[in-house]
Amino acid sequence: MTRRRWIADRVQGDRAFLLDQNADHLFRVLRAKVGQQFEVAADGVLRLGTVVSATTEHVEFQLGAEVESAALPEVSAYLSIFKFDRMEWALEKLTELGVARVIPVVAQRSGAHLAKAAQTRLERWRKIVREASQQSRRIAAPEIAAPVAVKKAIAEEKGSRIVLSEAEEVVSLKAALVGCRPPLALAFGPEGGWTEEEIALFAGSGWRSVSLGHTILRAETAAIAAVAVAVAFLHTEHSETSS
Repeated sequence: MTRRRWIADRVQGDRAFLLDQNADHLFRVLRAKVGQQFEVAADGVLRLGTVVSATTEHVEFQLGAEVESAALPEVSAYLSIFKFDRMEWALEKLTELGVARVIPVVAQRSGAHLAKAAQTRLERWRKIVREASQQSRRIAAPEIAAPVAVKKAIAEEKGSRIVLSEAEEVVSLKAALVGCRPPLALAFGPEGGWTEEEIALFAGSGWRSVSLGHTILRAETAAIAAVAVAVAFLHTEHSETSS
């Protein structure tokens, strides 16, 4: 039987702790008892954890042996800010797919009111990806960076860099992924897409424009589809290289 996995809220030596909402769910809903064992991700290391005390506000584990876990390819998603309800759904799904980092990007077509409000949503976004990480059995939640302007964001990225663009008609994502190695960065435009000026900025910073096909996708659909393809491709490439 697969053990439930938790990401520790606090770690002290060989002790890990769930606090507040996580503790309440484990104690009250799942009825955790002293002596029960769970998988606990503690500071990025997955270990076997035995419950030594439990209340609605505080669950303490004694950490034991490390548990083997599969490594995920390092993929970052540069996600232009768009309507928050759909963006938060995308954050949840990108977490499930295994992204290492999400950088909210203020694009020219993001909308001034959304760009301004984004700074106040960081705590909520980090809570969403943490919960999604536990549900999908990750050992750590993806990093959610503070919102940043396109020009600054793309200039700082290293490694393989791909920007999804509806203006691209020749190069497909699949073709661009051939020869790519992690870390990989994927950039997604807002509703209405990137402006010509932004596409020029990407090109000048060494990003490669690619297409996801001939249909126009919503921002969240494009992000989820592209990350799913990229993660599957990188995983296959790694498996073939290692075999």
